[in-house]
Amino acid sequence: MTETREMNRLKNFPVTLFSTVMGVTGLAIAFLRYGAVMGIDMSAAKYLLFGVSAWFTVVLVTYIAKLIKYPEAVKEEFFHPVKLNFFPTMSISLLLLSIGYEGISHEASRYLWMLGTVVQITFTFIIIDIWFFGDFKITAVNPAWFIPVVGNIIVPVSGVSHAGAELGWFFFSIGIVLWIALFTTVVYRMIFHEQLLAKFLPTLFIMIAPPAVGFISYVKLTGSLDPFSRILYYFALFITLMLFSMFRRLKKVPFYVSWWAYTFPLDAMTIATILIYKMTKYPLFHTLATFMLILTSAVVTVVFIRTVKEMAGGRVCVPE
Repeated sequence: MTETREMNRLKNFPVTLFSTVMGVTGLAIAFLRYGAVMGIDMSAAKYLLFGVSAWFTVVLVTYIAKLIKYPEAVKEEFFHPVKLNFFPTMSISLLLLSIGYEGISHEASRYLWMLGTVVQITFTFIIIDIWFFGDFKITAVNPAWFIPVVGNIIVPVSGVSHAGAELGWFFFSIGIVLWIALFTTVVYRMIFHEQLLAKFLPTLFIMIAPPAVGFISYVKLTGSLDPFSRILYYFALFITLMLFSMFRRLKKVPFYVSWWAYTFPLDAMTIATILIYKMTKYPLFHTLATFMLILTSAVVTVVFIRTVKEMAGGRVCVPE
């Protein structure tokens, strides 16, 4: 009986668990960046990075085992209109780890970036092909569709130091243009069609990620703060404030693995705020960066604890 239960849990192991890696890795990067900019020793955050690297290995090996043992279950996820878009969380995790390891091991960062970039562009072409020929209805569209886009925007962040700016501009262009197109589609779907199911409401936070990561990537590519970079940052800030104004609706959402959608976008907004403070030295951004780091740490901690509790209770890796 126990063996059967464990096999069923493997069969139902969700690809969305890779978003746990994104959330924790993003937080580790935020701590490291905050320490570097504010002149505070936060080198201990590298141990968080080491820990999430081990967790990524566990999740990846488990999902590969699922692919070998239950290929049909993986295929079903891959052609699901929502879960499909979480497959690039694998490549995004690699790219984020590459960013995190930049100041620890340049070689490790470079190999992680190379692997993440290859996987990311592969997923991009495959997913766009499925989008174009999958005969999806407009109600299938939701903010999770931004995930494959965000992966391309992340590539230049560490890619500039590993492969130069031109390749970075290639990926940045893909991500930004697709984000604009998808943003229009998602807003249309949200306004003129039925509301998202409660389990998908946390994915609204993914709307923060493209402009926030876009700001970081653009500044990395140009090395300066110009009107376009400010548009990206302030639009990300607007989306963040807008979503927190909806707190009374979001607080009613019961636990789902989709809660992890709260984490990485807040990580990205925190890092973007640290960066704009570094570029401007405005005291307001110093205060906002500190507040965002505290808030994001609290959110990641709460979601992590709740996830562990739900796992211990056998309520994760179960049929939906």
